[in-house]
Amino acid sequence: MITVNQLLKDKHGKILTVTPEDTLFQALKVMADKNIGALVVVKEEKVVGIFSERDFVRNAVTDKKLSMDMTVKELMSTKVCYVRPEQTIEECMVLMTEKRTRHLPVIKEEKLIGIISIGDVLKNIISEKEFKIQNLENYISGGL
Repeated sequence: MITVNQLLKDKHGKILTVTPEDTLFQALKVMADKNIGALVVVKEEKVVGIFSERDFVRNAVTDKKLSMDMTVKELMSTKVCYVRPEQTIEECMVLMTEKRTRHLPVIKEEKLIGIISIGDVLKNIISEKEFKIQNLENYISGGL
């Protein structure tokens, strides 16, 4: 079984985060520029929340008047589901499904070391299944 740690090794680039004091505009700009759906919110190197497209939409359809000058703290989710590097991607899928979340920060020794998305998990599972199918096709056709 593939672990979160193995999945993170395939991802490149730095971990993108925001602080609770960053503005909505700053957060949305990073998300748009980097084509990502969520940012981990950190304060003094501790995870204090997550800000996602879903948080933005949820707040946009309430009575709350959104302003691009609002802080991330006003809109972020503070109940953060996270995983550890040794957990399997299957465990991540279960957690994502149960908690209805698409992004999971990865924590090791109380420190943020990455974030995985449902897309990362699905790509890996599809790749693994394609590999198994190819091996079975080779076996059936006598290619092994």
